[in-house]
Amino acid sequence: MCIVYIGRMPPKTSTSTSQHGIQARALMRGARTAVLSTLMAEGGAPYGSLVLSATAPDATPVLLLSKLAVHTANLLRDPRASLLYETPGGPVDPLGGARLSLLGTISPSAPAFAASDRARFLSRHPSAAVYADFADFGFYRLLPAHGNLVAGFGQIHWLAGADVLLPEDQYGAMAGLEAGIVAHMNADHRESIGLYAERLLGLAPGGWGMSGCDPEGCDLEWAGSLARLPFAAPVHNADQARHELARLADLARQKNP
Repeated sequence: MCIVYIGRMPPKTSTSTSQHGIQARALMRGARTAVLSTLMAEGGAPYGSLVLSATAPDATPVLLLSKLAVHTANLLRDPRASLLYETPGGPVDPLGGARLSLLGTISPSAPAFAASDRARFLSRHPSAAVYADFADFGFYRLLPAHGNLVAGFGQIHWLAGADVLLPEDQYGAMAGLEAGIVAHMNADHRESIGLYAERLLGLAPGGWGMSGCDPEGCDLEWAGSLARLPFAAPVHNADQARHELARLADLARQKNP
């Protein structure tokens, strides 16, 4: 059961470990969409809506919202909100998969993050470029206060907001390298990307490309389909990223087609 607390702290029995943070970030980074819950003006009833989701290098959720939407009007009046993420694709039993309720406040992306948020969001959702520059649209970030991770039956863990995100010393260098890594892989290593998708992730053959790369994994995209390839361990510089991507390519080649 996934419990959302708005306006008060989670129970004192909360738990938070780095492993749970890794699981939470994997859900956020792997998800194409999330359910956004905001508070209505009259009576404060929660209002749920489906939104496209991306993440900043530290895993901060990034949204593209219209001021004409009910949820944005709610946020501009009361920034408290939650995002619900579920396992991409979903298991046969919808409650058998992992999910994350992330609670916090949502506000427009600060000028320092505007360019990066735009680039990462549109890389993940290219079709959004058609309306991203409309006057009523803007990029927003959720600053997490708490996260409730349901990792499986009976595996319910509370995380502090800081434990959901990567600290700057773990993502800072990679944030500046991402564009170069993605461009290089798409230009020179499309075969490897295809092997990642087909042999490591079990996906159908196609024109897979890389749309993002962060310390914990890379994002693949083809014809609107998205996939997440996790790294065996976080990478923090170009050499580590190169070695891990090469290792994954070798591993994929060793697997039977």
